[in-house]
Amino acid sequence: MGIRRKGREIAVQILYSLDFYEKEYSEILDDIAFGKETKKNKKIFEFVDSILKSSIDNLSEIDKKISQHSTNFPLNKIAELDRCILRVATNEMLYTETPHPIIMDEAIEISKKYCAESSGKFINGILDAISNELKKKTRNEIDCH
Repeated sequence: MGIRRKGREIAVQILYSLDFYEKEYSEILDDIAFGKETKKNKKIFEFVDSILKSSIDNLSEIDKKISQHSTNFPLNKIAELDRCILRVATNEMLYTETPHPIIMDEAIEISKKYCAESSGKFINGILDAISNELKKKTRNEIDCH
């Protein structure tokens, strides 16, 4: 498993944990099962830390974007793990240069490992809609200049 996949999985686990525990993400990072392994591999630790800081700092914008493309399911009705995967992936789409197909593939693979069988299609549908919106917005910005 690659460093980024491992980092994304840990970030999803920590976001999920934040929904249930009254701790800061750094405390949960120390407590989580992969914490010792993560600390040994500085690249994973730094990647997880950057994903979490960005996801937490931009949570309202991320949730707004997910809600815009999840019209049949209000955010609070989306399964917790699905919501965490969507948040991590949407954060990357909005705030990193990582190509959207890679982000989407990683999110689907993580959902196959941790979520219900139908989650992958649901997550793919929302992320595809977000990706298409962002591509369209980028094209419009380029056309305007």
